[in-house]
Formats: sequence, structure tokens, C-alpha cells
Amino acid sequence: MDNGRWICIALATMLLAACSPAPSIARVGAQAPSWMEPRLTGSSLSLEQLRGKAVYLNFFATWCPPCNAEAPAIDGLYRRYAARGLQVVGVDVLESAPKAASFARAHGVTYPVVVDDGTMRDRYRVNALPVHVFIDRHGVVRQIVDGEMDASQMRAAIERVLR
Repeated sequence: MDNGRWICIALATMLLAACSPAPSIARVGAQAPSWMEPRLTGSSLSLEQLRGKAVYLNFFATWCPPCNAEAPAIDGLYRRYAARGLQVVGVDVLESAPKAASFARAHGVTYPVVVDDGTMRDRYRVNALPVHVFIDRHGVVRQIVDGEMDASQMRAAIERVLR
């Protein structure tokens, strides 16, 4: 193959790479990055399936003391606001389904829990736990909170995304 053909192939490859969509990263005021993760029930859950709902993503791990402390309040708020269109999703970061299921049972969690392989963690820039992401009904990220929240802070953020 001559040099001209190699140059054309190289340029075409670079052009295709430049035009391929990069995975989006969560930013306040921007569309939430899409995701699809396995649920504890064996099925999958995706952001697309939650279209039209206000979504509260709670990134947690079983070994995280603040995550354990917050779980009952999050579930109580889910029960209170679900009828108004709130969907809470617990996102267990880099653990196994049995560990996540044990956490859900221990805290009486009634909202869906997914087990993240690191994809969501990366798209939502989770570097420590817990992390709370509040997404409005149009799929726009309205607030990201790193660290523990109390019930009144959670409630205020939920009410903002339900408007």
C-alpha cells in the first residue's frame, strides 16, 4: 500500500474518532448522562425508563457510615414523594449484588437499587461517598451534593426537582 493510501486511512480513522460521541459527564444545568445498570431483581434499569419523573440518584456503598445513616431518611422521602413523580434510585458503587441486597434489607429500602460497575461512578464524577444527584422531570441535573445530607436538605432538593 502506498503512503497516500495510509495517510487517507489514518485521516479517516481520526475523523471517525473525533465524530464519535464521548460519554457525557454530569454537570448542573446539563442533561443527565444516560445509564443502564442491573437491578437487584435481575432486570435492568435505565435513565430512559424514568423519563418524565424527577430522579434522585443516591450513590452509596455498604461500608460507608454516612450512607448507612442516610438510607432510612431517603426511603421515607421516597415513600412521601413517589406519588408526586419522584423516583429514587440507590446506586451501589463497585460492590456485589448480594452486598447491595443486604444493605437494602437492613434499611428497609423500597426504592430500586442498581449495582454500578464504575460506569455511573465515572459519568457522575463520584470520587467519595455518599453522592446525591437530583435530576428534574426534563432530565436536567439540578443539584449534585458530595457528602452526607440531612432529611431537610434532601427534602428541599426533592421539592426543587418536582416543580
